[in-house]
Amino acid sequence: MRKCGLVFTAVCMAVSFSASHSLAKGDEENPQKPGSFKGTDSRSTKRVPQGGKYAADLRNILRKIRMPAGFKIELFAIVPGARHMAVGHDKAIVWVGTRETTVWSVTGRNMDNVAARVEKLGPNIEYDIPNGVCYTPDGSLYVVERNRVLLFPAAETFMQGSGTAPIAIVKQGGLIPAAEESYNHTARVCAIGPDDKLYISLGQPFNVAPPEKMALYEKKGIGGMIRMNRDGTGREVIATGIRNSVGHAFNPKDGSLWFTDNQVDGMGDEIPPGELNKIPDVGMWFGFPYYGGGSTRTNEYKDQEIPQEKMDRYVAPQVEMIAHAAYLGMMFYTGDMFPAKYKNAIFSAQHGSWDAVKPRGARVMVTFLDDDGNAKQTLPFAEGWMNENGDYLGRPVDVQQYVDGSILVSDDKAGAIYRISYQGN
Repeated sequence: MRKCGLVFTAVCMAVSFSASHSLAKGDEENPQKPGSFKGTDSRSTKRVPQGGKYAADLRNILRKIRMPAGFKIELFAIVPGARHMAVGHDKAIVWVGTRETTVWSVTGRNMDNVAARVEKLGPNIEYDIPNGVCYTPDGSLYVVERNRVLLFPAAETFMQGSGTAPIAIVKQGGLIPAAEESYNHTARVCAIGPDDKLYISLGQPFNVAPPEKMALYEKKGIGGMIRMNRDGTGREVIATGIRNSVGHAFNPKDGSLWFTDNQVDGMGDEIPPGELNKIPDVGMWFGFPYYGGGSTRTNEYKDQEIPQEKMDRYVAPQVEMIAHAAYLGMMFYTGDMFPAKYKNAIFSAQHGSWDAVKPRGARVMVTFLDDDGNAKQTLPFAEGWMNENGDYLGRPVDVQQYVDGSILVSDDKAGAIYRISYQGN
Protein backbone atom coordinates (compact mmCIF):
# COMPACT_ATOMS: atom_id res chain seq x y z
CA MET A 1 0.00 0.00 0.00
CA ARG A 2 1.27 3.47 -0.82
CA LYS A 3 1.48 5.50 2.35
CA CYS A 4 0.80 9.21 2.18
CA GLY A 5 2.57 10.61 5.21
CA LEU A 6 0.66 12.73 7.65
CA VAL A 7 3.12 15.58 7.18
CA PHE A 8 2.24 18.97 8.61
CA THR A 9 3.85 22.10 7.15
CA ALA A 10 2.94 25.65 8.04
CA VAL A 11 0.61 27.33 5.56
CA CYS A 12 -0.32 30.99 5.24
CA MET A 13 -3.94 31.38 4.13
CA ALA A 14 -6.09 34.28 3.12
CA VAL A 15 -9.63 33.69 4.39
CA SER A 16 -12.75 35.48 3.23
CA PHE A 17 -15.15 36.14 6.11
CA SER A 18 -18.86 36.87 6.55
CA ALA A 19 -20.74 38.20 9.53
CA SER A 20 -24.23 38.78 10.91
CA HIS A 21 -25.75 40.28 14.04
CA SER A 22 -27.69 37.12 14.97
CA LEU A 23 -26.92 33.79 13.35
CA ALA A 24 -29.64 31.15 13.33
CA LYS A 25 -28.97 27.49 12.57
CA GLY A 26 -30.10 27.83 8.98
CA ASP A 27 -28.46 31.13 8.14
CA GLU A 28 -26.63 31.29 4.81
CA GLU A 29 -25.20 34.78 4.50
CA ASN A 30 -22.82 35.70 1.72
CA PRO A 31 -19.20 36.53 2.59
CA GLN A 32 -18.50 40.12 3.60
CA LYS A 33 -15.36 42.03 4.44
CA PRO A 34 -13.99 41.66 7.99
CA GLY A 35 -14.64 45.35 8.50
CA SER A 36 -18.39 44.72 8.37
CA PHE A 37 -18.46 42.71 11.60
CA LYS A 38 -21.35 43.62 13.87
CA GLY A 39 -21.73 43.21 17.62
CA THR A 40 -23.51 40.49 19.55
CA ASP A 41 -24.13 42.84 22.53
CA SER A 42 -22.61 40.28 24.88
CA ARG A 43 -22.59 42.89 27.68
CA SER A 44 -26.33 42.36 28.13
CA THR A 45 -26.08 38.67 28.96
CA LYS A 46 -26.45 37.55 32.57
CA ARG A 47 -23.35 36.27 34.31
CA VAL A 48 -23.18 32.94 36.14
CA PRO A 49 -22.79 33.45 39.92
CA GLN A 50 -19.43 32.17 41.15
CA GLY A 51 -19.86 32.09 44.92
CA GLY A 52 -22.30 30.83 47.51
CA LYS A 53 -23.12 27.39 48.86
CA TYR A 54 -22.72 25.58 45.53
CA ALA A 55 -19.14 26.77 45.13
CA ALA A 56 -18.45 25.77 48.74
CA ASP A 57 -19.89 22.29 48.10
CA LEU A 58 -17.67 21.84 45.05
CA ARG A 59 -14.62 22.85 47.04
CA ASN A 60 -15.51 20.22 49.64
CA ILE A 61 -15.58 17.56 46.90
CA LEU A 62 -12.20 18.70 45.63
CA ARG A 63 -10.66 18.00 49.04
CA LYS A 64 -11.24 14.30 48.29
CA ILE A 65 -9.38 14.28 44.98
CA ARG A 66 -6.17 12.25 45.10
CA MET A 67 -3.14 13.30 43.03
CA PRO A 68 0.63 12.80 43.10
CA ALA A 69 2.49 14.67 45.83
CA GLY A 70 2.92 18.39 45.25
CA PHE A 71 -0.22 18.93 43.15
CA LYS A 72 -3.20 21.04 44.17
CA ILE A 73 -6.73 21.19 42.71
CA GLU A 74 -9.00 24.22 43.09
CA LEU A 75 -12.32 25.44 41.75
CA PHE A 76 -11.63 27.69 38.76
CA ALA A 77 -15.17 28.47 37.61
CA ILE A 78 -18.81 27.41 37.81
CA VAL A 79 -19.79 26.76 34.19
CA PRO A 80 -23.11 24.95 33.59
CA GLY A 81 -22.72 21.87 31.37
CA ALA A 82 -18.98 22.48 30.90
CA ARG A 83 -17.53 20.25 28.18
CA HIS A 84 -14.60 20.93 25.86
CA MET A 85 -12.43 23.99 26.35
CA ALA A 86 -10.23 26.34 24.32
CA VAL A 87 -7.76 28.63 26.09
CA GLY A 88 -6.86 32.07 24.74
CA HIS A 89 -3.25 33.17 24.52
CA ASP A 90 -3.26 36.76 25.76
CA LYS A 91 -6.11 37.53 28.15
CA ALA A 92 -6.61 34.19 29.91
CA ILE A 93 -10.05 33.71 28.35
CA VAL A 94 -11.39 30.15 28.32
CA TRP A 95 -14.19 29.27 25.92
CA VAL A 96 -16.30 26.30 26.95
CA GLY A 97 -18.62 24.21 24.79
CA THR A 98 -21.68 22.27 25.97
CA ARG A 99 -23.98 19.55 24.71
CA GLU A 100 -26.86 22.00 24.96
CA THR A 101 -27.35 25.41 23.30
CA THR A 102 -24.70 27.54 24.97
CA VAL A 103 -21.03 28.38 24.56
CA TRP A 104 -19.49 30.04 27.60
CA SER A 105 -16.80 32.71 27.84
CA VAL A 106 -14.82 32.44 31.08
CA THR A 107 -12.54 35.34 31.97
CA GLY A 108 -9.94 35.50 34.72
CA ARG A 109 -9.36 39.25 34.63
CA ASN A 110 -7.31 39.46 37.82
CA MET A 111 -4.95 36.65 36.80
CA ASP A 112 -5.48 35.13 40.27
CA ASN A 113 -6.30 31.64 38.94
CA VAL A 114 -10.01 32.07 39.62
CA ALA A 115 -12.56 33.09 37.01
CA ALA A 116 -13.93 36.59 37.49
CA ARG A 117 -16.69 36.39 34.89
CA VAL A 118 -18.67 33.58 33.21
CA GLU A 119 -21.15 34.61 30.53
CA LYS A 120 -22.62 33.38 27.27
CA LEU A 121 -20.67 33.80 24.05
CA GLY A 122 -23.03 35.31 21.51
CA PRO A 123 -26.29 35.14 23.48
CA ASN A 124 -28.34 35.76 20.32
CA ILE A 125 -26.86 32.78 18.46
CA GLU A 126 -28.90 29.58 18.13
CA TYR A 127 -26.32 26.90 18.89
CA ASP A 128 -26.98 23.19 18.41
CA ILE A 129 -24.75 20.95 20.59
CA PRO A 130 -21.75 23.31 20.39
CA ASN A 131 -19.41 20.86 22.12
CA GLY A 132 -16.21 21.45 20.14
CA VAL A 133 -14.19 24.64 20.58
CA CYS A 134 -10.64 25.28 19.39
CA TYR A 135 -8.42 28.35 19.17
CA THR A 136 -5.95 29.26 16.45
CA PRO A 137 -2.41 30.64 16.92
CA ASP A 138 -3.48 33.89 15.25
CA GLY A 139 -6.46 34.44 17.52
CA SER A 140 -9.60 32.95 15.94
CA LEU A 141 -12.08 30.71 17.72
CA TYR A 142 -13.91 27.80 16.05
CA VAL A 143 -17.12 26.30 17.44
CA VAL A 144 -18.10 22.91 15.98
CA GLU A 145 -21.74 21.96 16.47
CA ARG A 146 -23.61 18.80 15.63
CA ASN A 147 -23.86 19.81 11.96
CA ARG A 148 -22.27 23.22 11.47
CA VAL A 149 -18.93 24.98 12.03
CA LEU A 150 -18.74 28.60 13.22
CA LEU A 151 -15.75 30.93 13.21
CA PHE A 152 -15.23 33.92 15.55
CA PRO A 153 -12.34 35.96 14.10
CA ALA A 154 -10.08 37.88 16.51
CA ALA A 155 -11.91 36.27 19.40
CA GLU A 156 -9.91 37.65 22.33
CA THR A 157 -10.03 41.18 20.97
CA PHE A 158 -13.79 41.19 20.53
CA MET A 159 -14.65 39.42 23.77
CA GLN A 160 -14.19 42.69 25.65
CA GLY A 161 -17.70 44.15 25.77
CA SER A 162 -19.40 43.90 22.39
CA GLY A 163 -18.27 40.85 20.43
CA THR A 164 -18.08 39.94 16.78
CA ALA A 165 -20.69 37.69 15.24
CA PRO A 166 -19.56 34.34 13.84
CA ILE A 167 -19.11 33.15 10.30
CA ALA A 168 -20.60 29.80 9.26
CA ILE A 169 -17.63 28.30 7.39
CA VAL A 170 -19.63 25.04 7.20
CA LYS A 171 -23.29 25.92 6.97
CA GLN A 172 -26.03 24.06 8.80
CA GLY A 173 -26.34 20.55 7.35
CA GLY A 174 -22.87 20.69 5.81
CA LEU A 175 -20.89 18.44 8.16
CA ILE A 176 -23.05 15.33 7.73
CA PRO A 177 -26.25 14.53 5.81
CA ALA A 178 -29.26 15.74 7.81
CA ALA A 179 -30.71 12.21 7.83
CA GLU A 180 -27.70 11.07 9.87
CA GLU A 181 -28.16 13.63 12.65
CA SER A 182 -28.58 12.15 16.10
CA TYR A 183 -28.13 13.24 19.71
CA ASN A 184 -25.89 10.19 20.19
CA HIS A 185 -22.22 10.55 19.29
CA THR A 186 -22.57 14.06 17.88
CA ALA A 187 -20.46 15.93 20.44
CA ARG A 188 -17.78 17.10 17.98
CA VAL A 189 -14.23 18.08 18.84
CA CYS A 190 -11.75 20.09 16.82
CA ALA A 191 -8.10 21.11 16.71
CA ILE A 192 -5.86 23.26 14.54
CA GLY A 193 -3.03 21.23 13.05
CA PRO A 194 0.57 22.29 12.48
CA ASP A 195 -0.47 22.61 8.82
CA ASP A 196 -2.93 25.37 9.86
CA LYS A 197 -5.92 23.21 8.92
CA LEU A 198 -9.01 22.45 10.98
CA TYR A 199 -9.36 18.82 12.16
CA ILE A 200 -12.78 17.53 13.26
CA SER A 201 -13.83 14.15 14.66
CA LEU A 202 -17.20 12.86 13.46
CA GLY A 203 -18.72 10.14 15.66
CA GLN A 204 -21.21 7.80 14.00
CA PRO A 205 -24.74 7.67 15.50
CA PHE A 206 -25.05 3.91 16.17
CA ASN A 207 -23.75 1.58 18.84
CA VAL A 208 -22.57 -0.57 15.91
CA ALA A 209 -23.19 0.91 12.47
CA PRO A 210 -25.04 -1.41 10.04
CA PRO A 211 -23.36 -2.52 6.78
CA GLU A 212 -25.70 -0.51 4.58
CA LYS A 213 -24.44 2.73 6.14
CA MET A 214 -20.73 2.10 5.85
CA ALA A 215 -20.11 3.31 2.28
CA LEU A 216 -21.76 6.66 3.01
CA TYR A 217 -19.99 7.00 6.34
CA GLU A 218 -16.55 6.33 4.91
CA LYS A 219 -17.14 8.81 2.12
CA LYS A 220 -18.23 11.56 4.51
CA GLY A 221 -15.84 10.70 7.33
CA ILE A 222 -18.64 9.78 9.75
CA GLY A 223 -17.03 7.44 12.24
CA GLY A 224 -13.73 9.03 11.33
CA MET A 225 -11.67 12.20 11.14
CA ILE A 226 -11.83 14.98 8.58
CA ARG A 227 -9.76 18.08 7.93
CA MET A 228 -10.36 21.24 5.94
CA ASN A 229 -8.89 24.63 5.27
CA ARG A 230 -9.72 27.25 7.85
CA ASP A 231 -12.28 28.83 5.53
CA GLY A 232 -14.18 25.53 5.21
CA THR A 233 -12.86 24.57 1.78
CA GLY A 234 -10.76 21.55 0.84
CA ARG A 235 -12.50 19.00 3.05
CA GLU A 236 -10.95 15.53 3.10
CA VAL A 237 -11.30 12.35 5.12
CA ILE A 238 -8.02 11.42 6.82
CA ALA A 239 -9.05 8.41 8.96
CA THR A 240 -11.93 5.92 9.20
CA GLY A 241 -12.92 2.99 11.42
CA ILE A 242 -13.41 5.21 14.48
CA ARG A 243 -16.55 4.66 16.54
CA ASN A 244 -16.84 7.89 18.53
CA SER A 245 -13.81 10.06 19.20
CA VAL A 246 -14.45 12.94 21.61
CA GLY A 247 -10.88 14.06 22.09
CA HIS A 248 -7.86 14.61 19.87
CA ALA A 249 -4.61 16.57 19.97
CA PHE A 250 -1.32 16.98 18.13
CA ASN A 251 1.99 15.92 19.63
CA PRO A 252 4.04 19.15 19.53
CA LYS A 253 7.29 17.19 19.22
CA ASP A 254 6.57 15.30 16.00
CA GLY A 255 3.23 16.69 14.74
CA SER A 256 1.44 13.33 15.05
CA LEU A 257 -2.30 13.36 15.68
CA TRP A 258 -3.65 11.31 18.61
CA PHE A 259 -7.25 10.64 19.60
CA THR A 260 -9.38 8.86 22.17
CA ASP A 261 -12.13 6.49 21.03
CA ASN A 262 -15.17 5.22 22.96
CA GLN A 263 -15.95 1.62 22.17
CA VAL A 264 -19.00 -0.61 21.76
CA ASP A 265 -21.61 -0.89 24.53
CA GLY A 266 -23.62 -3.95 25.54
CA MET A 267 -20.82 -6.54 25.41
CA GLY A 268 -20.16 -6.79 29.15
CA ASP A 269 -18.56 -4.79 31.91
CA GLU A 270 -14.96 -5.57 31.01
CA ILE A 271 -15.00 -5.63 27.20
CA PRO A 272 -14.21 -4.09 24.83
CA PRO A 273 -11.38 -1.76 25.90
CA GLY A 274 -11.39 1.95 25.29
CA GLU A 275 -8.64 3.27 23.06
CA LEU A 276 -5.95 5.89 22.79
CA ASN A 277 -4.80 6.01 19.17
CA LYS A 278 -2.14 7.60 17.01
CA ILE A 279 -2.59 8.40 13.30
CA PRO A 280 0.67 7.54 11.45
CA ASP A 281 -0.56 8.31 7.91
CA VAL A 282 -3.52 9.73 6.05
CA GLY A 283 -6.08 7.11 5.05
CA MET A 284 -5.56 4.64 7.89
CA TRP A 285 -8.37 2.46 9.34
CA PHE A 286 -8.88 1.93 13.06
CA GLY A 287 -11.06 -1.18 13.17
CA PHE A 288 -14.70 -0.18 13.70
CA PRO A 289 -17.26 -1.72 13.14
CA TYR A 290 -15.45 -5.08 12.78
CA TYR A 291 -13.63 -4.48 16.03
CA GLY A 292 -15.54 -3.13 19.01
CA GLY A 293 -12.38 -1.98 20.76
CA GLY A 294 -8.86 -3.38 20.68
CA SER A 295 -8.95 -6.85 19.13
CA THR A 296 -12.49 -7.62 20.37
CA ARG A 297 -14.78 -8.42 17.46
CA THR A 298 -18.31 -6.98 17.55
CA ASN A 299 -21.22 -9.41 17.74
CA GLU A 300 -22.70 -7.90 14.60
CA TYR A 301 -19.54 -8.42 12.47
CA LYS A 302 -17.76 -11.31 14.18
CA ASP A 303 -18.62 -13.81 11.44
CA GLN A 304 -17.62 -11.48 8.62
CA GLU A 305 -14.16 -11.54 7.14
CA ILE A 306 -12.44 -8.19 7.33
CA PRO A 307 -11.60 -6.97 3.81
CA GLN A 308 -7.89 -7.16 3.10
CA GLU A 309 -7.77 -3.56 1.89
CA LYS A 310 -8.87 -2.50 5.38
CA MET A 311 -6.41 -4.76 7.13
CA ASP A 312 -3.64 -3.27 4.99
CA ARG A 313 -4.51 0.10 6.53
CA TYR A 314 -5.30 -1.11 10.06
CA VAL A 315 -3.71 0.64 13.04
CA ALA A 316 -3.96 -0.99 16.48
CA PRO A 317 -4.46 1.20 19.56
CA GLN A 318 -1.47 2.74 21.29
CA VAL A 319 -3.17 2.05 24.63
CA GLU A 320 -6.08 -0.22 25.52
CA MET A 321 -7.93 1.41 28.40
CA ILE A 322 -10.37 0.00 30.95
CA ALA A 323 -13.71 -0.80 29.30
CA HIS A 324 -16.54 1.74 29.45
CA ALA A 325 -14.58 4.42 31.29
CA ALA A 326 -15.49 6.78 28.41
CA TYR A 327 -12.23 8.51 27.50
CA LEU A 328 -12.99 11.99 26.18
CA GLY A 329 -10.81 15.11 26.05
CA MET A 330 -7.00 14.97 25.89
CA MET A 331 -3.95 17.23 25.57
CA PHE A 332 -0.16 17.16 25.46
CA TYR A 333 1.50 18.99 28.32
CA THR A 334 3.96 21.67 27.15
CA GLY A 335 4.18 23.90 30.23
CA ASP A 336 6.99 24.49 32.69
CA MET A 337 5.03 24.36 35.95
CA PHE A 338 4.86 20.57 36.33
CA PRO A 339 7.90 18.38 37.05
CA ALA A 340 10.04 17.53 34.03
CA LYS A 341 8.70 13.97 33.70
CA TYR A 342 5.31 15.36 32.63
CA LYS A 343 6.75 17.27 29.68
CA ASN A 344 4.95 16.08 26.51
CA ALA A 345 2.85 13.58 28.48
CA ILE A 346 -0.80 13.11 27.49
CA PHE A 347 -3.45 14.09 30.01
CA SER A 348 -6.91 12.63 29.28
CA ALA A 349 -10.31 12.59 30.97
CA GLN A 350 -12.31 9.51 31.90
CA HIS A 351 -15.92 10.63 31.97
CA GLY A 352 -17.34 7.37 33.30
CA SER A 353 -19.97 5.23 31.58
CA TRP A 354 -23.61 4.29 31.91
CA ASP A 355 -22.90 0.88 30.34
CA ALA A 356 -21.31 -0.92 33.29
CA VAL A 357 -22.82 -2.53 36.38
CA LYS A 358 -19.71 -1.56 38.32
CA PRO A 359 -19.12 2.18 37.90
CA ARG A 360 -15.70 3.26 36.72
CA GLY A 361 -13.90 6.28 35.34
CA ALA A 362 -14.48 9.82 36.63
CA ARG A 363 -10.77 10.61 36.78
CA VAL A 364 -7.89 12.20 34.89
CA MET A 365 -5.23 9.91 33.43
CA VAL A 366 -1.68 10.58 32.31
CA THR A 367 0.12 8.70 29.52
CA PHE A 368 3.90 8.92 29.20
CA LEU A 369 5.60 8.46 25.83
CA ASP A 370 8.88 6.75 25.00
CA ASP A 371 11.76 8.21 22.99
CA ASP A 372 10.11 7.07 19.74
CA GLY A 373 6.92 8.99 20.51
CA ASN A 374 4.79 5.94 21.35
CA ALA A 375 2.78 5.30 24.52
CA LYS A 376 4.86 3.76 27.31
CA GLN A 377 2.75 3.89 30.49
CA THR A 378 -0.72 5.11 31.50
CA LEU A 379 -1.53 5.91 35.13
CA PRO A 380 -4.30 7.64 37.11
CA PHE A 381 -3.36 11.25 37.81
CA ALA A 382 -6.41 12.74 39.58
CA GLU A 383 -9.19 10.56 41.01
CA GLY A 384 -11.86 10.70 43.67
CA TRP A 385 -14.94 11.97 41.81
CA MET A 386 -16.69 8.71 42.73
CA ASN A 387 -17.73 7.87 46.29
CA GLU A 388 -17.62 4.49 48.04
CA ASN A 389 -21.17 3.71 46.84
CA GLY A 390 -20.18 4.18 43.20
CA ASP A 391 -22.01 7.49 42.87
CA TYR A 392 -20.46 10.11 40.61
CA LEU A 393 -19.60 13.36 42.39
CA GLY A 394 -18.24 14.74 39.14
CA ARG A 395 -17.53 13.57 35.61
CA PRO A 396 -14.41 14.99 33.93
CA VAL A 397 -14.79 15.76 30.22
CA ASP A 398 -11.78 17.69 28.96
CA VAL A 399 -8.25 18.63 30.02
CA GLN A 400 -6.52 21.72 28.66
CA GLN A 401 -3.40 23.67 29.59
CA TYR A 402 -3.91 27.10 31.12
CA VAL A 403 -1.74 30.14 30.37
CA ASP A 404 0.43 29.68 33.47
CA GLY A 405 1.26 26.01 32.85
CA SER A 406 -1.41 24.59 35.16
CA ILE A 407 -4.14 22.41 33.66
CA LEU A 408 -7.90 22.91 33.60
CA VAL A 409 -10.38 20.04 33.94
CA SER A 410 -14.02 20.47 32.89
CA ASP A 411 -16.87 18.58 34.60
CA ASP A 412 -20.30 18.48 32.95
CA LYS A 413 -22.04 16.81 35.89
CA ALA A 414 -21.00 19.45 38.41
CA GLY A 415 -21.02 22.23 35.81
CA ALA A 416 -17.55 23.38 36.75
CA ILE A 417 -13.93 23.81 35.72
CA TYR A 418 -11.09 22.91 38.08
CA ARG A 419 -7.48 24.08 38.01
CA ILE A 420 -4.63 21.71 38.89
CA SER A 421 -1.31 23.34 39.73
CA TYR A 422 2.01 22.08 41.02
CA GLN A 423 3.03 23.49 44.40
CA GLY A 424 6.15 21.40 44.90
CA ASN A 425 7.00 19.08 47.78
